[in-house]
Amino acid sequence: MKLLKKIASVIFIIGKVLIKFLMFIAIMLVGAYFLAPLGKINSKDIDMSLFSSTPNDAMMMFFQHEMFSGYLFAVTIAFILFVAYLFWQIHEVAVHKAQEQKSTQIQLVFALSLCGLFLHKAWWVVAIIIAFANWSHITDSIARIIRNGLSDFSAARRSDDAKATANN
Repeated sequence: MKLLKKIASVIFIIGKVLIKFLMFIAIMLVGAYFLAPLGKINSKDIDMSLFSSTPNDAMMMFFQHEMFSGYLFAVTIAFILFVAYLFWQIHEVAVHKAQEQKSTQIQLVFALSLCGLFLHKAWWVVAIIIAFANWSHITDSIARIIRNGLSDFSAARRSDDAKATANN
């Protein structure tokens, strides 16, 4: 029974991947159809004997077809959008990390990320540092430093007061 479930699971996953792939191809072909008028080939009447090595006539017919140009245009747009999406994901690493840790500085990290995007990249680095910092450890360390400094200060003050009263 477990084997059948495992086989069915694998077949389901393969089917999902194939459906997604076919949907992607369909979207690209529809995009090519609508973008084909933008891919008008202006060099269809060039004499190919002017070139030293040219593809055969079937390939040239394929390359000079508006649908092929529209498909290349659709693929280029899809690639540019995908790269922009990846850049945005990299840019939002700090915000996602702050949300994952349920940090109280999420809004600060988001604001610094936007400053890093539009103003200067150093703000993005600050956002990364804030997002990945262990704030409980940092606050404990600062509190310990202040506590030790105050206890040393009060001890020094008592000794100064004792010396002052001894001198009088």
